[in-house]
Amino acid sequence: MAIPSGTRPSERASPLRRAGRAVARALHLPFTGTAKGIRKATHAHGAGESGLGKLIELHAVNGAGDVMITVALASTVFFSVPTDEARGRVALYLAITMAPFTLLAPVIGPLLDRIPHGRRAAMAGAMLARALLALTLSGAVATGSIELYPAALGVLVSSKAYGVVRSAVVPRLLPPSFSLVKANSRVTLGGLLATGIAAPIGAGLHQIGPPWPLYGACAIFTLGVVLSFRLPHKVDSARGERRALLAADEEHLHLPHGKKPGLRTVGPAVTHALAANASLRCLSGFLIFFLAFLLREDPLAGQSAAVSLAIVGVAAGVGNALGTAVGAALRNRAPEIIIVTVVACVLGVAITAAVFYGAPVIACLGAVAGLAQALAKLSLDALIQRDVPELVRTSAFARSETLLQMSWVIGGGIGIALPLDGGFGLGVGAAIVAAGWLTTVRGLLAAARRGGQSRVV
Repeated sequence: MAIPSGTRPSERASPLRRAGRAVARALHLPFTGTAKGIRKATHAHGAGESGLGKLIELHAVNGAGDVMITVALASTVFFSVPTDEARGRVALYLAITMAPFTLLAPVIGPLLDRIPHGRRAAMAGAMLARALLALTLSGAVATGSIELYPAALGVLVSSKAYGVVRSAVVPRLLPPSFSLVKANSRVTLGGLLATGIAAPIGAGLHQIGPPWPLYGACAIFTLGVVLSFRLPHKVDSARGERRALLAADEEHLHLPHGKKPGLRTVGPAVTHALAANASLRCLSGFLIFFLAFLLREDPLAGQSAAVSLAIVGVAAGVGNALGTAVGAALRNRAPEIIIVTVVACVLGVAITAAVFYGAPVIACLGAVAGLAQALAKLSLDALIQRDVPELVRTSAFARSETLLQMSWVIGGGIGIALPLDGGFGLGVGAAIVAAGWLTTVRGLLAAARRGGQSRVV
């Protein structure tokens, strides 16, 4: 059949070619549509213009990569051997990785606080380090070599270093209509959603072979390196910033007579809120390690060990996500009241779980602890925003985050050391929360009597 004269080449394309392009567009649409939907959600309400949307996406990548490594290490260190041997291997893992971390963690915050002009590079460095360490771990999990432990320590330190810098970066990226609580809620929710999506993908990759989740983590963290440098340049600006002091640091100031440093402490409300958050973070580390072994040896009624752990893990994740979402709605309420209330709720549930040990109360404890940890952390952020001058606010975030990470490490150590007795162990967990709650209540009451004013050194 003759082709009409004057017809363009595009118009003369065969029906088969046009059908092929239509199929390609149909296959491409779910991915481009999903990407556009994610970008629209993360950049809403001015987050795109301020750069907060890019940080949300970076934190989502961070969460996805971390959970891939967690899946690979849990399968290697915990699930692949009998219970008694697993406890010994995890104890060794804690000794080799957590013990050095307890020495490094106090250094991370102050060290990063000294490089405010290189925050994007610091975040990219933390991503790149984990990408390379994931490759090292991929060989170690396949052979069971001793390289697993120092590489895991490096992953842990890099992850916490990223967390400290991220906390210091958020105030620089606030949209005009956002409070710090709302911004942190958005960032945290992004990480939680990515973790929930990546965890089953990591488990599926593990079915191909133990190293495959680590290959996935390497690819994800490599993407994180690129996204780190796509953050706005103002992230690296430290104009007007100064170093924050926690209240306890006042004792260590040695200045010439009559000279004042001009720096403010974070104030009693922040330090007492930090104590409450530390107790919840300590409980989190404790429950992760204690329940991991307890439920493996004595699963919940009618369930396997894996299902029992999944029930508690999902309950804690749902509680944490719910607490993060609720935190944004409560951002204008008194943060001190929120903290005291949620810690009291955790204390009550922990005592109940210790007395009436069983599947429902264990799942309830995981959910309430997750919710309380999210709300308490967001309230601590609000207090730092309210009480700490902007000149030293990013420094306060860095130092407080380091203390919270230390508390998690201590809780994990307690959890691995206790005998596997449900009632006794959860009683110890309740005691940890009680100590933090009583300290916070006493401190806030004393601060209220003094007028609750932040002191100037």
